[in-house]
This record gives sequence, C-alpha cells and structure tokens, in this order.
Amino acid sequence: MAREPLKVLTESMFYVLLSLLRQERCGTEIVQYVDDATAGRVPLGPGTLYTILAKFQEEGLIREAAVEGRKRTYAITDRGRALFRQELSRLRLCVGDGEREERASERLLLRRREEEAP
Repeated sequence: MAREPLKVLTESMFYVLLSLLRQERCGTEIVQYVDDATAGRVPLGPGTLYTILAKFQEEGLIREAAVEGRKRTYAITDRGRALFRQELSRLRLCVGDGEREERASERLLLRRREEEAP
C-alpha cells in the first residue's frame, strides 16, 4: 500500500520547517531554534527530530545541504516551503474559526446572564 504524502503537520514538524525558512541548520541548531521560538513549549528530542528529518527528506521537503563528519546541515526545498505555507494557511483558518466561535459563545453567555438578572 502506497503511503500518502504529508497533508497536515504536527506542531514539531511545523517548527522544524519554520526553523529552515531563513537559513540552513544542523540538528542541534534546529533544536535550539525551536526551543527559543516556543520558549520551551515544543520539546524536540533527538528521536523526534531525526524521525522528522528522515521523513522530510523522504518526502522531498528538505535536503542535506552539507555533511561535515557526523554533522549534517539541512535546507528547505521549494516543496517544503509550499507545504509550510499551506499549513500556515490551515492554522490561520483554525484560529479564525476558534475566535469566531469564542466570540459567539461569549455573546450568548452575556445574553443569558442579562435574561437571568432580576
């Protein structure tokens, strides 16, 4: 059975691609970027990172830009940038839906409180 290409990214996957948008980075630089960008909210251990990097290489989302001994530096591809933009758009829609529903529920709650007031 053929595997389906990535359509939705996990939070860790999103931040790995984000880390490569402006510059090539090695694994430790990616981990540091994600830790800094999320203030530690998104933990990225070596097992998770290298699983993601292998998957992204397989999918053509990133490529190895340089290899120096055991140090490998990665770069995002055009396909990776396209998937990042697609995911960013999807997340913006999710946030918009959530904010719209939250405002509607707050209005409803306010109306109910006003109706219950003596």
